[in-house]
Amino acid sequence: MQYLCLIYSVEGTGPQPGTEAFGEYMQAYQIFTQECVEGGVMNGGNALQPTATSTTVTRESGKVEITDGPYAETKEQLGGYYLLDCKDLDEALDYAAKIPTAAHGRIEVRPVKVFD
Repeated sequence: MQYLCLIYSVEGTGPQPGTEAFGEYMQAYQIFTQECVEGGVMNGGNALQPTATSTTVTRESGKVEITDGPYAETKEQLGGYYLLDCKDLDEALDYAAKIPTAAHGRIEVRPVKVFD
């Protein structure tokens, strides 16, 4: 079954680019990604640009509205994701706990709905 691991954190928290800690942080992501590949569960994943680059589209009452910024005004922002194919939720949660951002943010794990 596929699970989407959504990576949330407060932008600007955690290791910052240009620091030794950031290099270690990125290496931890490379190691985690390789573990997913070698474990045969990796189906995709990417980091996202900062929320300042986002645009939100809605079409309520037949009128299209476009606004700058993310849809949700929250403390923590979606920064990336992994799409994993795991045998069950427990395995997906085990992988999610290893995502480096879990140390200073949150990882939301959701099963992917399959339409027949």
